[in-house]
Amino acid sequence: MKRTKIIDVLNRGQIGESIIVKGWVRSFRNNRFIQMNDGSTIKNLQAVVDFENLDEEVLRKITTGAALSLSGKLVESQGAGQAVELQVETIEVLGTAHPDDVQKTVMQPKKHSLEFLREQAHLRFRTNTFGAVFRIRHAVAYAIHKYFNDRGYYYIHTPIITGSDAEGAGEMFRVSTMDPMNPPKNEDGSINYKEDFFGKPVNLTVSGHVEADLAATALGQVYTFGPTFRAENSNTSRHLAEFWMIEPEVAFNDLRDNMDLTEDFLKYICQYVMENCADDLQFLNDREAQEQKQKPQNERNELTLIERLQFVVNNEFKRLTYTEAIDTLLNSSHYKKKKFKFEVKWGIDLQSEHERYLVEKEFKCPVILSDYPAEIKAFYMRQNDDQKTVAAMDVLFPGIGEIVGGSQREERLDILKEKCKAFHIPEEELWWYMDTRKFGTVPHAGFGLGFERMIMFVTGMTNIRDVIPFPRTPLNAEF
Repeated sequence: MKRTKIIDVLNRGQIGESIIVKGWVRSFRNNRFIQMNDGSTIKNLQAVVDFENLDEEVLRKITTGAALSLSGKLVESQGAGQAVELQVETIEVLGTAHPDDVQKTVMQPKKHSLEFLREQAHLRFRTNTFGAVFRIRHAVAYAIHKYFNDRGYYYIHTPIITGSDAEGAGEMFRVSTMDPMNPPKNEDGSINYKEDFFGKPVNLTVSGHVEADLAATALGQVYTFGPTFRAENSNTSRHLAEFWMIEPEVAFNDLRDNMDLTEDFLKYICQYVMENCADDLQFLNDREAQEQKQKPQNERNELTLIERLQFVVNNEFKRLTYTEAIDTLLNSSHYKKKKFKFEVKWGIDLQSEHERYLVEKEFKCPVILSDYPAEIKAFYMRQNDDQKTVAAMDVLFPGIGEIVGGSQREERLDILKEKCKAFHIPEEELWWYMDTRKFGTVPHAGFGLGFERMIMFVTGMTNIRDVIPFPRTPLNAEF
């Protein structure tokens, strides 16, 4: 007989049906009731054993965390919460878990802090919270691929090892096979990278969109979904050294098309999660609600987790320029009462408090800001006719601020050359990028969505380390 997943038992199991389930013990009460979970759902299956006929040695091995194979028949459940339970006929212990060892881990059946759970990232998958988070993470990844595939986009694998800094994003991780204790040197004492594996300095990528730009000029519409790396020493709840990015790039799209695509895409993801992750989402919604009760009234979220997803799906995104946003902030009572911690003036990079004010207080809907000052945006963003701003856009969400950044790209070779010079980017480093502007250049646009930032939003987790299986942060590369 083949194993049946617990999610299928709970959703479609029939009274009297003989089945085999395999999973891990969440609890064992009164030597009679086993709560089993196999990771396919946040819900447990109750299994009832006749302890009088149970071998004493087997009984001792049924502990929290032990892996079991149970066979028996489904009967009507006597308890609340599920229609069926398993009347156990045979038990096979697949893997033991000694109670003394379990007491030292996150599997101990009690509430643990998220900090403690991070210290045992190899075991935190076993908890309800992280089981829910990572099932939703999978669902969002699938939804992203489905969204683009169903609309005729091509998935492009862009390089992880690169010789360019596409974003001007700061520190990058160097990739080298040279002996760090004795690298080859030039006559002037500098390192001779010509003797390195690639014959020049190379790094881990900070973005795949520059390479996606090249593909879009031939395939029309493409997207990347891959790992990216930043070597910034940012030890905050919003930063990782290794994270994943989704970056579509579309030929013939302008900034307005880019906004339309972004809004539709984000709404699709939120709708998909609500429709396909209901149990996990409800658990995380309730978990957050309990945490909110412990906070002072003025620090609580105005919307629940599920309400925030509905907020995105059910509202048209407000669109305004960066200049209009600055004017709105300067004319707000919040600004006049000096409630902002950071200054507000034209030319600043907006802080999260400014972004959240626009979304949560001023417009009460997601917001798309466009046409930012050129000085605070990347070199490849298309210059506007005013010579001061670029055709850039950021999408702002409740509770989180910026979630997506994008732009129409600069397709005019002469202006792109000028911008490289202004940003001190050597043309020879990006000769291939510039080259595409010589052969049938067209308007095109794209955006970047940090995958973990999106998972934070749809799960309500407040630390980015808790939405990636094994976080990489300064001084932390464990597991």
